[in-house]
Amino acid sequence: MYQVNRLPYDLFGDGTGPELRMGGSSWLWQRYEMSIGGQRYGHGITVHPRSSVIVDLNRECSTFEAFVGVDDMSLGLGSARFSVYGEDGKRLWRSPVVDGGDPAAPVRVGITGHTSLRLVVEPARPFGAVALANWAEARIGCAGKG
Repeated sequence: MYQVNRLPYDLFGDGTGPELRMGGSSWLWQRYEMSIGGQRYGHGITVHPRSSVIVDLNRECSTFEAFVGVDDMSLGLGSARFSVYGEDGKRLWRSPVVDGGDPAAPVRVGITGHTSLRLVVEPARPFGAVALANWAEARIGCAGKG
């Protein structure tokens, strides 16, 4: 499994595994240790609640998994909805609205046949944009990597 918080950016990668695309991606924070709804997670990425992060897979991959929610650093404020898209713009998965303080929503998406993923967060409800959003324990399962 490739941990998204450890992926290189495409300008620094070697093109043999998943990489974060700099062009077209929003700001992100590759982290160790984060918390959603009082639950601690060992790694993941944090983004603003209006964001889009593109991951070029660069090999045959089968699954994307994560736990999504509003970071506890946001002190219970904010709301967001999370989506995973393929390179064709087709939505593969969408979360319910997750409010600050809510438990994380689990994500498990089949991505076989896709060449890239776009991880999107949109603010929801009034003041949704004041929070930080987490893709906790985000990981990609690919051939040749266990």
